[in-house]
Amino acid sequence: MLGLIDEGSRRGAAYVEVRYQADSGKAIMMRNGRVLSLSSFGGEGVGIRILLDGGIGFSSTNSLNKSSLREALERALSAARVAGRLKRRKTGMSDERVGKASYEALQKRRIDDLSVDLLVERARDAEKNARDALKEARLSVFAFSLSSHVQEKLLLTSDGAKIQSRIPRLYASINFVLEDSGRTLQRWREFGGSGGAELLDEWKIEEEMREEASNLEVVMLRGISPPNEKLDLVLGQEIVGLAMHESSGHPMEADRILGREAAQAGESFVKPERIGEKIGSALATVIDDPTIPGSMGFYLYDDEGIPARAKHLYREGVIWEPLMNREMAFMVGRKSNGSARAMNYASEPLVRMSNTYLEPGTMSFEELIEDIYFGLYVKSYMEWNIDDIRWNQRYVGLESYIIRNGEINEPVRNPVIEITTGDFYGKLVGKDKNLKFFPGTCGKGEPHQGIPVWFGGPNVRLRNVSVRALGD
Repeated sequence: MLGLIDEGSRRGAAYVEVRYQADSGKAIMMRNGRVLSLSSFGGEGVGIRILLDGGIGFSSTNSLNKSSLREALERALSAARVAGRLKRRKTGMSDERVGKASYEALQKRRIDDLSVDLLVERARDAEKNARDALKEARLSVFAFSLSSHVQEKLLLTSDGAKIQSRIPRLYASINFVLEDSGRTLQRWREFGGSGGAELLDEWKIEEEMREEASNLEVVMLRGISPPNEKLDLVLGQEIVGLAMHESSGHPMEADRILGREAAQAGESFVKPERIGEKIGSALATVIDDPTIPGSMGFYLYDDEGIPARAKHLYREGVIWEPLMNREMAFMVGRKSNGSARAMNYASEPLVRMSNTYLEPGTMSFEELIEDIYFGLYVKSYMEWNIDDIRWNQRYVGLESYIIRNGEINEPVRNPVIEITTGDFYGKLVGKDKNLKFFPGTCGKGEPHQGIPVWFGGPNVRLRNVSVRALGD
């Protein structure tokens, strides 16, 4: 790999990046107690990125012999040369202090210790708990999948970065359907983190399924129509986390802000001149932090060799610091904040999120709702969408309740919340201290890249928000 860097530099490249990446994993899928499939996946190869004559070229190969690597280098050099000729505004990479390090996410128990028999037993226990929790409804579908994934990388750059990393991850998803007298309700839950087999115990999936099935049965059978008016709204951690990812993380990606992603994954309501503008209340502090131990989005150095750190995307209601890689940082004359990630060896590093969350407050949940005379608590969601520039957003609640005289009261079916990003953060008047994260796979780029992330937050209170019923 060092020879490739020397050769690229000798041929005139201003920057050469060579990244070896190996991904491997196993997966099990079950439905209604039966194993549907056992599978393994993986691949390894080298991605080469070149900056030459103001253009960037990328190439990759899954053949690690010397001639294949040389051919990949030639393709990257050629692509960079062509890109440089076509560009009116030359591309560059910000001048950075890059790292030399070796690190890994530790496993208390090896992922490989998870036998198929154990996973089948845990999945069946979770299903039994959900089924036993029901009093009237029928559990017609209970689908369970679990995958382990180990990602190993070695990154070398012509300006001195040498980063070796190994990150094991575990991810589980459950989809169940309740039925009663023609009515149905579907729930999708995900669990994920970096680490080892111990995560499966920490998630307490069996207990979560019992509680979810019991609560959602009541919502399906006894839920009333939501109020159709403006009221104080309390949103649960799951919805808050999703909103942080979509209404803060994506619009604060510098490539979106600068128009680089406009034809691929979307634009942003944030423009360069809006950095520093107030968008929300003083409680609106949103952070993206890849260094959280055990997180899905965990890394200590990004895929350009830049040390990872926490970034305040919004700080006390002010649009603060966009996520940047070295190319975007060069365009605006700033430093990278370590936000370049690639899905696999065959993918170019892009500006990506890691673990994005609303900073928690100091209140208890009871204090958050104690002075609400009549309001709505939406704990989880069944569907959502947000527009291309990340401004208009819509959530349909799943587990929801009326708040009456400061207490959780009647269950509510299908409340719809439509709100702008500005109103979401502007109407934020309270948040509790109960920070919780949820896993996800963030999609972006063309060709598409899926990256593991966490998103999260505390329970929050928004003042005077319009709510209506689904279909109204």
